Amino acid sequence: MKPFMDKDFLLQTDTAKELFHDHASKMPVIDYHCHINPAEIALNHQFKNITEAWLGGDHYKWRMIRSNGVPERLITGSDSTDFEKFEQFAKTLPRAIGNPLYHWTHLELQRYFGIDKPLNEKTCKEIWEECNSKLATDEFRVQSIIKRSNVKLIATTDDPGDSLEWHAKIAKTPFETKVLPAWRPDKAMKIEKENFKDYVEHIASLTSRTIKTCAEFFDALDVRMEFFNQMGCKASDHGLDYAYCRIVDEGTLEKIFVKGLNNETLTDEEIEAYKTMVLIHMAKGYTKYGWVMQMHYGAIRDPNSRMFQTLGADTGFDCIDNRACARGITTMMNALLERDSLPKMIWYSLNPSDNAAIGSAIGSFQGPEAQGKIQQGSAWWFNDTYHGMVDQMTSLASLSVLGNFVGMLTDSRSFLSYTRHEYFRRIMCNLIGNLVENGMYPKDMEFLGKIVEDISFNNTNRYFNFNV
Repeated sequence: MKPFMDKDFLLQTDTAKELFHDHASKMPVIDYHCHINPAEIALNHQFKNITEAWLGGDHYKWRMIRSNGVPERLITGSDSTDFEKFEQFAKTLPRAIGNPLYHWTHLELQRYFGIDKPLNEKTCKEIWEECNSKLATDEFRVQSIIKRSNVKLIATTDDPGDSLEWHAKIAKTPFETKVLPAWRPDKAMKIEKENFKDYVEHIASLTSRTIKTCAEFFDALDVRMEFFNQMGCKASDHGLDYAYCRIVDEGTLEKIFVKGLNNETLTDEEIEAYKTMVLIHMAKGYTKYGWVMQMHYGAIRDPNSRMFQTLGADTGFDCIDNRACARGITTMMNALLERDSLPKMIWYSLNPSDNAAIGSAIGSFQGPEAQGKIQQGSAWWFNDTYHGMVDQMTSLASLSVLGNFVGMLTDSRSFLSYTRHEYFRRIMCNLIGNLVENGMYPKDMEFLGKIVEDISFNNTNRYFNFNV
């Protein structure tokens, strides 16, 4: 029997061990998509305890604890103590056999706190006190955590209407890790929302103009995009319910936009058409600036209306959608290609059944601008499990070029999540190692080491033009 999460955790062969220890583990981290708060980096935030560092805003953990029948007041409630919340997490975790949270938690305990014992109800109080004593030191301020994690660059998630003031402040400090904004224009696309007019007016005020037409709105967004580019932005990110492409002429688009400004009821077709034309317009800017266009789709958002009304969005109640999207993906890329504005793109689906569809679609639109110009994104959200990562990489390897893959990201709100890169690298090295050990690839360790280092770091650095 293998020891619990030792130095060879997840590494089943000698080849895998060599690839991980001699190559993957030594590579720095680029976290090119996450949801951490840049203000906490600028202010070098210090967590008051492990609950704030671990459970604050982490809907993965909230969701798991709820599944253990724990009352909401002991998960997100204001009338329970931080220790009570941590205790419920500690009681739940041992029952989550096979859940990546079990592995992530213990990797974080080992790497950051030097704690090798499993977290459970018996060890809860001891681990609480040990973690908190270390979190009280300067070594566990946010910037120190990032530095210890060997993170060279972080790309946050930012609305076109954000001031980016915290990014500007970070850039003026001696902090060595680059912290760049990433353009996330979801609010600009949500024409069906009641507050759409307010958002348009916000963009108008930022750009010192009046916006009455869709063309004027697009012009204002272009101004904000230029500002983001000046601030070092290298990527956009779009959160779509599903993949679509419904092209309309300018006259029809203007009519739809006016209806949205007036908060009139829009048909599903009109909403699709408006969002399509936003994506097509923005892709021109991405192509101009050399940005990467990231497309996340496939979530059913907030299906539990009662809990949405109580807690709001992003609190752990979303789930996987299974709507067919292959035609939307290919039609969108073709529309961009016809307009000479197909940028580098990464497609992520929340539905693991889409792996083969994406793997085949990206092969239809590759170009000489980059190795793997069109990418399938790493296993995302509900899929960044052991089996989810294996399935995604196996499918990508079967249908595309695994050696050009841009690898892992945290997609996290936690500064202790960088061990997810280690988790991914171990799984990746084991997958490649098994191919070698089974005689399916030659044991050229020099070249294999380069492949592993590329997927871990180099591909991402080149693909996004980060230059770190």
